Amino acid sequence: MDYDMYVLDTLYRGRLVELRERAEELGISKSGSVEVIRARLIHHLVLPDLDLSWDGIQSMSHKDLGEVLKIFGVKSSGSQRERRQRLWLHLNFDSRRMTIEKLAEMDRDDLHEMCVRLESPLTGNRTILMGRVAGVLTNQLNGWGRIKRSLRRNGIPDAVEQRGDQYTRDESVSAEEYPLEIDSNFHDIPPQAVLEDAADAIILGAERLDQGVQTDLKFVVSKISDLERMVGTILRGHGGRWGEAQKELILRLAIRRGWPVEDDAVRTRMSRVATDMAEIKGARLGEFGMEQSRNTLREEVVSSTSRTRIKETMRGAQRVLERPDSN
Repeated sequence: MDYDMYVLDTLYRGRLVELRERAEELGISKSGSVEVIRARLIHHLVLPDLDLSWDGIQSMSHKDLGEVLKIFGVKSSGSQRERRQRLWLHLNFDSRRMTIEKLAEMDRDDLHEMCVRLESPLTGNRTILMGRVAGVLTNQLNGWGRIKRSLRRNGIPDAVEQRGDQYTRDESVSAEEYPLEIDSNFHDIPPQAVLEDAADAIILGAERLDQGVQTDLKFVVSKISDLERMVGTILRGHGGRWGEAQKELILRLAIRRGWPVEDDAVRTRMSRVATDMAEIKGARLGEFGMEQSRNTLREEVVSSTSRTRIKETMRGAQRVLERPDSN
């Protein structure tokens, strides 16, 4: 499959602000997370002539699906159906928001449509359909929605050589200056869209949480600019590293400031958003024995009541699916 490796390399290593600017220049949507915009740009710039609609994906061979998934920077192994599912999810959803909690908010028609696209059985009530979609999401966990860490950090090693000596010289200079440039930007004021995305992530699905937790989350949203500055301060003081120690530190700083972060839902959401901010600022994630940042299904925050409710719903769906007459 022919494509411009140099362009793909720049998209792999591009940060949110850069990718948004590029999308705006091209006249395509710049909404969504960094990975959503990255996938959109890869389709537009690297694979412009490829039909990536659901029908187009269905017509691809096993080999072509693997190559396309590799170009998008996500897991490329698995059966042909798993590859089709993964590619469709990656092109159409934000992995941070397509969660079990999100499925619980969908009506039967939406879940039925998801089952159609994910090539799952279509019979059964809403609970059964939700269980089937959740099963696919669990099976595809970490396989879509975020490019591989090595690509985000290093890009494509041979990409620059394709553009000749001039590009090689330019890229060598950029590689030497890159860490200094990142460090100097830890305190740069981010675009308003970044803060708005962070605020949205904190309150996503909050209506299902206790009223007191909702109030605490709204307080954190009101302090979103302060949270961003705190992340920058921590990165500067820790050499651009971000892991478990830095997450704990930002929670301690919030407590000292009197922020209401006693509830686990508030703490986890704030920690996740702070990690997103750190990544946007160019932090080195998951290094030096620290846990990597993972905005995946497992990290989505729900209250203890919601967790219990969802587990019971899933167990109920499984029992129904196991009945001989369930279909």
